[in-house]
Amino acid sequence: MKEKIDKLIKLREEAKLGGGSERIKAQHDKGKLTARERIQLLVDEGSFNEIDMFVKHRASDFGLEKQKIAGDGVITGFAKINGRQVALFSQDFTVFGGSLSESHAEKICKVMDMAMKIGIPMVGLNDSGGARIQEGVVSLGGYAEIFLRNTLASGVVPQISAVLGPCAGGAVYSPAITDYVFMVRNTSHMFVTGPNVVKTVTHEEVSFEDLGGADTHAAKSGVAHFVFDSELEVLENIRKLLSYLPLNWKDLPPEKDFDLTKNLIEVKLDGIIPDTPNKPYNMKEIIILLLDEGDFLEVHENYAQNIIVGFGRVGGVAVGVVANQPMVLAGVLDINSSVKGARFIRFCDSFNIPLLVLEDVPGFLPGTEQEWNGIIRHGSKLLFAFCEATVPKVTVIIRKAYGGAYDVMNSKHIRGDFNFAWPSAEIAVMGPKGAVEIIFKKEITSDKNPEAKLNEKLSEYIEKFTNPYIAAERGYIDEVIIPKETKIKIIQAFQLLKTKVDTNPKKKHCNIPL
Repeated sequence: MKEKIDKLIKLREEAKLGGGSERIKAQHDKGKLTARERIQLLVDEGSFNEIDMFVKHRASDFGLEKQKIAGDGVITGFAKINGRQVALFSQDFTVFGGSLSESHAEKICKVMDMAMKIGIPMVGLNDSGGARIQEGVVSLGGYAEIFLRNTLASGVVPQISAVLGPCAGGAVYSPAITDYVFMVRNTSHMFVTGPNVVKTVTHEEVSFEDLGGADTHAAKSGVAHFVFDSELEVLENIRKLLSYLPLNWKDLPPEKDFDLTKNLIEVKLDGIIPDTPNKPYNMKEIIILLLDEGDFLEVHENYAQNIIVGFGRVGGVAVGVVANQPMVLAGVLDINSSVKGARFIRFCDSFNIPLLVLEDVPGFLPGTEQEWNGIIRHGSKLLFAFCEATVPKVTVIIRKAYGGAYDVMNSKHIRGDFNFAWPSAEIAVMGPKGAVEIIFKKEITSDKNPEAKLNEKLSEYIEKFTNPYIAAERGYIDEVIIPKETKIKIIQAFQLLKTKVDTNPKKKHCNIPL
């Protein structure tokens, strides 16, 4: 038996070396960690249980029969993060460039199937040269098997992808289907076709970084939700993200202890809104003051910055925050912000995460570019997501709530549970000046002093309509609150809503306007 045990130990040590010390050095020289180092930094110490360590490829063409390495370029297994179970895979670039073979795909599929069966999050650390060309269509079939499982797991368990190296062709679709994508500046790349193919087909000269680098996908395409300067930061923030998420769709997000008796008055909130209605302010200041310990994990920080989304806690309860940002495009809704908000809302609703909505929206962005590119269709995604969501939903109207955007941003009419407004709230069909110019057009144009008449009517309109009280009279606003009391009000609301039950009509699935 001792000889057999010694042999097992030896085989384990060989498998842990992956492609060997020279290739490990080459990985380090690129500023990248190895697959096993990434796992060690991601998971709780000593918690990783590996499976399929000795799996090898079964191909025999192009001399592959002479190159068989245990693990076949991917490490799979189960571990704990923050004391809670997760399933994971980590692609090993030192073995065949992390390329995906039939066996490699089977290992990933096996751990994904188990994650769905037992109801735990799935984390994928991607670092792969793509499909293993020598295996041809078999490797493509392996990718499709993974894509299918990504799709079936959507809304069942949280899925998180870290792209820590190249990710090209069909390989990009697995991370894209998952809930969140992390990338590292300068070492992560994602594209369907690389710079050489782009040059051949479209005659465009573009670098790897400009075409598919982390900042490109974080700011331009919106493919990456989080981007950091190092792999260590990526792994730390995956741990942080998971701290807000439930294990699966039947589970509730982790709740932290919170002293509900302490002083929750935030005096600074009374002084944030400028006296001039069109002057911008930073909505993030309000978010930080409302969340426990000011701790906010922003999602898509660099993309569609006119809307802010992310995770925090209110009275110990994990919440998803959706807020307009007056500092960018005056906080208007456009195509990208609508899609960004809708995807985040649907994720939160899938996994029982309550929604806190902070509203200051003057409407939808006008213009031919927006109309021709489908602002109607894309804007309706945000509306659809809020209407569909059955989780607790609390809205605070900070300042502007104009037109259809008022309806869209979780109004009472689309099942907002508690809708509060600050005294500074302006709830109207449109801005005062535009409204007055339409309503009193004849009276203004026929007056001897049109400008004076306009200002007179504008003052009357502002006094009568640009406030929260007409909506409050109708019950569309549950309470007009003093800003400094907002934290108390939203904590009480979310505590009360813990037992909320709401449902949608029975159906196979909805048909969101994609």
